[in-house]
Amino acid sequence: MKCLYCDCTDSKVIDSRSAEDGRTIRRRRECTACGRRFTTYETIEITPILVVKNNGTRQSYNAEKVRNGIIKSCEKRPVPMSVIDDMVADISKQVYNSMESEITTKTIGEMVMERLKKVDEVAYVRYASVYRSFKDLSSFMSELKQMMKADKKQ
Repeated sequence: MKCLYCDCTDSKVIDSRSAEDGRTIRRRRECTACGRRFTTYETIEITPILVVKNNGTRQSYNAEKVRNGIIKSCEKRPVPMSVIDDMVADISKQVYNSMESEITTKTIGEMVMERLKKVDEVAYVRYASVYRSFKDLSSFMSELKQMMKADKKQ
């Protein structure tokens, strides 16, 4: 690490601390040449994952978009924010652990619906109605019938 003041490449670590929810390490360093101190931060390098949309365009994966979709579907439902945060963290972990550089919106949508179905069926149906683009009442009813069949089997 180059010294900010004299460009010397030799420094010693004075203090190391975890910062920002344990994902970053803050290091206080002292230059061995000039003796001045400076701070550096060490973080995990995240390989960007591209989301392939239905129209073929690509954009970076954004957990906030997943969170916002879940929040909208859970609006006025008894789903605590901590549960939503856990779902988003779980989905993000699954996306990054897939070791793929690209993932489709369909795959992400299925991950969301799988978790919403376990948490709140009304939120699940809301999300599915937007995600699956129900065109009419019959497609909506067919989804509800599938849910009811699955409930009877359990």
